[in-house]
Amino acid sequence: MEYRRLGRTGFKVSELCFGALPMGPRQKNLDVDTCTRIIKRALEGGVNFIDTAQIYETYEPIRRAIHAYGGEVIIATKSAAVTYEDMERAIQEAREKLQLEYIHIFHLHAARATERIFEERAGALRCLLDAREKGIIGAVGISTHGVAAVRKAAAEKEIDVVFPLVNIKGAGIIDGSREEMLAAIAEAVAAGKGVYLMKALAGGNLLDNYQEAMAFARRVPGIAAIAVGMVSEAEVDYNLRYFNGEDPGIIQTAAKEFAVVETVCAGDGACLEACTNDAITMVNGKARINRAKCLLCGYCTEVCPQFAIRMI
Repeated sequence: MEYRRLGRTGFKVSELCFGALPMGPRQKNLDVDTCTRIIKRALEGGVNFIDTAQIYETYEPIRRAIHAYGGEVIIATKSAAVTYEDMERAIQEAREKLQLEYIHIFHLHAARATERIFEERAGALRCLLDAREKGIIGAVGISTHGVAAVRKAAAEKEIDVVFPLVNIKGAGIIDGSREEMLAAIAEAVAAGKGVYLMKALAGGNLLDNYQEAMAFARRVPGIAAIAVGMVSEAEVDYNLRYFNGEDPGIIQTAAKEFAVVETVCAGDGACLEACTNDAITMVNGKARINRAKCLLCGYCTEVCPQFAIRMI
């Protein structure tokens, strides 16, 4: 496993970052004991970097795994909070649920952000900066699918870490092309930001071309790590073999796909607005998901009041 400096943060992170979204309630909804075993397996295999978020609801298994493991683990989390007070509560929630006095990286969770993100979320950003000053968090970041937001973050001196979406197909980038996102990432790297990547496998759509997709992401100049969601010990082992330079063999993955329960769907269209990748359409008054476009981010599930979108 290779370990790299995350920009100017001082953190040295494993190239493979454990992405905690898929195991949580918005995707596979695995039980806490199973999640804990999977995370601990990754840590024992050399992963020292975990990416999570307030809305992922995975703090409990992360807490169990990191405390059972006992070694140093770098935690990145995020919140969609807009105001100072809501971000303050989000930071406190993370510290309490993880049983950590200090959170290494705290992002503005801003998948659909524009270049106005730091104005629109000025209160939340100020709270993160104050928390960094107090030593409660180590670095302030932004997690986004947008080219404009990455460029803005590159120019923002107070931002330490950028967590952008990019993959070999350019799937999921909301306001530009793959090449434009790569150029924005290069700006962030040149500005000394710590950069790690999400959705290198486009939410599982590129699993059949795993090695080609991962090789592309690993070649992005200046990045420190790639966050990969894992929902089984077999997936952990496969990724560990690949990132350790071994032949990974045949990939064994648990099926991950969102579907709409049409008898429950009210057809209100909230999911269409939440989807960052135009993967949802309305057919005969019911939502329908295009699996080829779906990145399994789960943003649609959190806005559906009927809970009609479920992982199968």
